[in-house]
Amino acid sequence: MALHSTAFCFTGAVSSYSHSSVKLGTHPTIKASSPLPRLNVRVKALPGDGLPETKETRESPLVVCFGEMLIDFVPTVSGLSLAESPAFKKAPGGAPANVAVGIARLGGSSAFIGKVGADEFGYMLADILKENNVNGAGMRFDPGARTALAFVTLRSDGEREFMFYRNPSADMLLQEAELDLSLITKAKIFHYGSISLITEPCKSAHIAAAKAAKDAGVVLSYDPNLRLPLWPSADKAREGILSIWETADIIKISEEEISFLTQGEDPYDDAVVYKLFHANLKLLLVTEGPDGCRYYTKDFSGRVQGLKVEAVDATGAGDAFVAGILSQLSTDFSLLQKEDQLRDALRFANACGALTVMERGAIPALPTREAVLNAIHAPVS
Repeated sequence: MALHSTAFCFTGAVSSYSHSSVKLGTHPTIKASSPLPRLNVRVKALPGDGLPETKETRESPLVVCFGEMLIDFVPTVSGLSLAESPAFKKAPGGAPANVAVGIARLGGSSAFIGKVGADEFGYMLADILKENNVNGAGMRFDPGARTALAFVTLRSDGEREFMFYRNPSADMLLQEAELDLSLITKAKIFHYGSISLITEPCKSAHIAAAKAAKDAGVVLSYDPNLRLPLWPSADKAREGILSIWETADIIKISEEEISFLTQGEDPYDDAVVYKLFHANLKLLLVTEGPDGCRYYTKDFSGRVQGLKVEAVDATGAGDAFVAGILSQLSTDFSLLQKEDQLRDALRFANACGALTVMERGAIPALPTREAVLNAIHAPVS
């Protein structure tokens, strides 16, 4: 079954948006995207990047990512079924781990909490986190279960279908007693998905971790990252995803996920989107693949266009987008009250996603800060 639930479904050329405003009834006016100006992007200064170090750039607010880390096997030839693919490229992945690595690549501070098998793949994934400067203190190894695997079918447009091997895999077996609560409570942002809600004991561990973060005043970031074949049924998936909806401060969803959660309603209708906006939500982001994203706060809303790129593999693009925006918000939450600066941060996040689709695999394709800024100021042709 084809899954179109990740944030970016890049299919080639980018459609341009109209510059007229769209009225939302009693809600704020949608601000249309404008040509890309020079951005006021807040990121940690890196050695030798030519930026002056300030108190703000010396600080490195921690983003802790909770959930699955696995191995994606990506075909070397697009447009073929799994059976027809002549070979596969081994690539580390798993949405929360992708976000953690993405933030670190952008110069931010991140940590990963999750479980892998005490096997060669699990040790390889731990090494990859270390190599990418992600804090792996919260990673656990299960001697009785294997690291999860996912075989990915790439369509000719770069979109994917998945076949998972996790019966059960180690990520499903993380227990509440194994949580590194000290790591969670010192975070600025705690980020997670919904896959960790599917089975016990990981579901209880997820709920306990999020509660500990919330109680400590940590901002909660949620990307449902729908993978329908992993749930017992569509109804269970919808129920599970929405069960923690109102605890999140920041939510990122795709157009397809809006349709799924609202049982077929129009994801481009702002009245439909606002049905998913709860009273305590600070920011709702809707990703539109090559067309960029929409943003909704209590005070304003709008859309920001994406970059024009040639798509090879959309795996990890939505996670790169999340890494891009969380890397900005972790250093300055006032962006949520400053629309122009939030739009700059979202252009940066869109560029993160766009660059990721140009290579195969998720973590291998995640961009550096320098690459993102170069793409924004000299768009990829």
